[in-house]
Amino acid sequence: MLSDLAVAPALFVRDDCGVLDHLSIQCADVGASAGFYDEVLAPLGGQRVMDFGATIGYGPPLKPEFWIGNQDTGEGFRESHIAFAAPDRAAVRAFFDAAVACGAQVLHQPRLWPEYHPNYFAAFVRDPDGNNVEAVCHQGE
Repeated sequence: MLSDLAVAPALFVRDDCGVLDHLSIQCADVGASAGFYDEVLAPLGGQRVMDFGATIGYGPPLKPEFWIGNQDTGEGFRESHIAFAAPDRAAVRAFFDAAVACGAQVLHQPRLWPEYHPNYFAAFVRDPDGNNVEAVCHQGE
C-alpha cells in the first residue's frame, strides 16, 4: 500500500486516456466488502493500494481505481454493475471461484457472451451489498 502520499500524485499519471480514472461505491459494511474485494480482485491483479479504514482503494500497484467506503448518503440501495478487467479467461474463473468461496450469490457462471462479441468471456456475482460484480476478458482462449 502507498504509505508516502507526498509522492502519490506523480505515480498516478497514466499514459492511456480512458474515460474513468476511478470509481467509488458505498457499502453497508466496509469490513465485509473489503474481505470480499480482497479475495476476488487478487486473481485480476488488484489489491488494496490505499486504506483509510472507512475508505479503501483497490487497483494495480500504485493506482487505486476502485474505492469502497461507508454508506453515508442517501437511503436504501441502488444496485450498481461493476465490471473488472481480467487478463485472461483463467483469471475470470479464479475471480468466480474466489467469489463463491466468499459466499457470493452466483448470477452467471464463467462463459462466453457472444451477443457482446465472440471473445467476451465473463462471470457475474453479487457482492456483500448486492451489487452485480463482473470479471471480463476480451481475449480468445
